[in-house]
Amino acid sequence: MKYPPRLGHLATRPVVVNRLVPTYAKAHQIDEQEAAQRLERAIAGRLWEDLLAATWEAMQSRVKRLDEQKLLEKVFNTLEDRPLRYGRVVEPNAAWSAFMMLLDLEIGTAGDAARKVMESEQGRKMISAGLAEAGMFLAIELTKGK
Repeated sequence: MKYPPRLGHLATRPVVVNRLVPTYAKAHQIDEQEAAQRLERAIAGRLWEDLLAATWEAMQSRVKRLDEQKLLEKVFNTLEDRPLRYGRVVEPNAAWSAFMMLLDLEIGTAGDAARKVMESEQGRKMISAGLAEAGMFLAIELTKGK
């Protein structure tokens, strides 16, 4: 496992979904309820582990002065009062678009052409950049509290 188990206990799927809902809803021009349902399906599988690993990596690079225990305590403190609040809307860029495409591929709403592009070497690089971007977003969202 590329992240401490406690991170998954703090940043649960509902917490992560709610942080991503506003950006996903805006990008797809759908309501927040539909966005939440799609995101829940998208991170139900293997993508969940990759997303938490990217988030943990971003947290460690962002807050270097804190050890693992203190960093997890910061996440706990951030989530303590309102764990299910929505995250901020992120302005799209190439990496975010790749992450959105990855989510769509996971739930089957992206076409075969998109799948083929994302399976290419350049597509895999974009997926990696997208996961890193989403991980950094979540790292900021999960550590900006007390």
